[in-house]
Amino acid sequence: MSRLRVLASFATAFLCASLLTISTAQAAGGYFVLGYGPYAGQSAGTSTAVGFDTFFGASNPAKLSVVGDRVDLGVLLFGPYRRAKRTGSDTPYDFSTKSRNDLFVIPDGGFARQINDTWSWGVTVYGNGGLNTEYHETTGVPGSNLNPALCGNRAGNFLGGCGEVGFDLLQLIIAPTLSYRFAPGHSIGISPLLGFQQVRVYGLQAFAPLSRFPESVTNNGYEKAFGAGVRIGWLGQVLPWMDLGASYSTRVYMQDFNEYEGLFAGGNFDIPATASVGIALKDENLTFAVDVQRIFFGDVPALNNGVLDTLLDPQGKPLGSVNGSGFNWRNQTNYRAVLTWHTTPRLDIRAGFAYGRVAQADDSANTGTFLALAPNPGLNLTTGFSYRLSDATELHFAYGRYARGEYSGDSALFPGATESVEPRVDTIYLGWSRHL
Repeated sequence: MSRLRVLASFATAFLCASLLTISTAQAAGGYFVLGYGPYAGQSAGTSTAVGFDTFFGASNPAKLSVVGDRVDLGVLLFGPYRRAKRTGSDTPYDFSTKSRNDLFVIPDGGFARQINDTWSWGVTVYGNGGLNTEYHETTGVPGSNLNPALCGNRAGNFLGGCGEVGFDLLQLIIAPTLSYRFAPGHSIGISPLLGFQQVRVYGLQAFAPLSRFPESVTNNGYEKAFGAGVRIGWLGQVLPWMDLGASYSTRVYMQDFNEYEGLFAGGNFDIPATASVGIALKDENLTFAVDVQRIFFGDVPALNNGVLDTLLDPQGKPLGSVNGSGFNWRNQTNYRAVLTWHTTPRLDIRAGFAYGRVAQADDSANTGTFLALAPNPGLNLTTGFSYRLSDATELHFAYGRYARGEYSGDSALFPGATESVEPRVDTIYLGWSRHL
């Protein structure tokens, strides 16, 4: 086995171990990371028909056919800011609170190998995204929590429980990939999606009496679950100056959470299906690419069900049941574009733009309250460059800005009150690539 192959195997094992121990933060696109790998990180996630690195398993498996023999390693520095505020309740619960977690380190990587003129294989390892919010401020008033049976005389947190309140979700995907070039310039690919997720929920004591499993709602530490799905794709280099691509990922079906079966609708937190189409127009100096992506949040009860479902009918729709409360997210369409300037044979500069309506269905009480656990900006800008140190080695840098915006809605816990969340995110991506 060559030294580079040993290095690639070691690096992949390292990424797996690292991703199992970190906690990622939510991003635009609901809770999906905006883009995966060096090129998508510079391109605001535009990657269906452009960006030929080893992150095909996260975007379009058919791209593997044009990647060649290559390894990529990278790290995303993810810096979110989130502040939640409530006004108009005329109670001690009218206060603001800032999430403590404001820096996350998310490694990723991939490997590709051409088998022959028609077949290629590879693997992508990436953090699919996640939610990590932690609000520590309280009312400051002893006995103001909404569940004294569990909280005693402690002050209430932002959601009526006690202590810090937060939602920590990690999702890891390992995507082994096989692609087939069935005609000149045309290929298809398939990536089984092997999913791992870890969740921790705390500070939701106020919701325990509304659950079919009151002891499995909050403060039960970390719990793990595994699941599987599949992504398929097509890439067509239809003209010397135009590439087309399409990709579809099924829902990744995850195991039920035993420790939190009384919180999530149906007892689990499946990863929703996605579909995307893309076009890339190119010449010697410039490449312009556009993606349209659809995320099917509405097919996952824990994401789609309304916040009020349980509050209005706790007997018929208790928390943890298939019809229990969720985030009230709708299916989301995202539009992405990137312009790449091939300045010299060694240097490419990229600037990307992404926009999608926020996943929350509306600003009513059916969406409010849980908004604090999962805010997501809808406008995103990125820029960066790739520099070739040699014919074999490439370095990457990307900066992303998830635009600041305030989202507000009616409170589900305090009728007449308004709750708002102010999120913004800065990201830096550093990457290294090696052609084998």
